[in-house]
Amino acid sequence: MIGSTDFDIEQIYAFERKLSALYPNNRNVRPKIRQQLQLLRDNGYLEFLARGRYRVRKENC
Repeated sequence: MIGSTDFDIEQIYAFERKLSALYPNNRNVRPKIRQQLQLLRDNGYLEFLARGRYRVRKENC
């Protein structure tokens, strides 16, 4: 858990090793992280603030 509604992509990348261990056949963890952040943004769960910066939308907290 990040613990804040505002975060940057580097904070999410900190989970890369753990995700790689959970999904050993996925050799593209960082691109998949970016893809999922985009999906969350497109579906209204995240707000894009600036390059690499996001905010969890309040109605989704």
